[in-house]
Amino acid sequence: MSNISTNKTDQANLINQTLELAPSFTLPLSLIIGSIPLVLVQKWVGLAIALFGFFLLFQALTLRLHFTPEALDIYRGEKIIRSFPYQDWLHWEIYSPTVPILFYFRETKSIHFLPILFDPQALQAFLEQRFPRQVKIK
Repeated sequence: MSNISTNKTDQANLINQTLELAPSFTLPLSLIIGSIPLVLVQKWVGLAIALFGFFLLFQALTLRLHFTPEALDIYRGEKIIRSFPYQDWLHWEIYSPTVPILFYFRETKSIHFLPILFDPQALQAFLEQRFPRQVKIK
């Protein structure tokens, strides 16, 4: 589901559909693999990073982002655990575009940071489609 069509009719049809992001295991696996040599030098630091990598791997396996026409919904399995209506959004950003690791968005009353556990190109395309980027809020 990670390809967004450039055809205007197809794009108009997609706006009225719920889109689900495919998981990406790049960040958690990079942390796990990167922690292996670190364990040899700094055992506790390497183990902490590996544990965090396994935590993110579990999250990538269980969480799903659904872009509905009205909101970004986060599911764990079949159960919705949080909904973020686009009408409350002020701004969003994907940090470190060359190696995406963090997704930030700001609502009227709160700020959210999520690790990139999904296809970053599809995430950006879906965000641009559902809530086009606006001027940064300082």
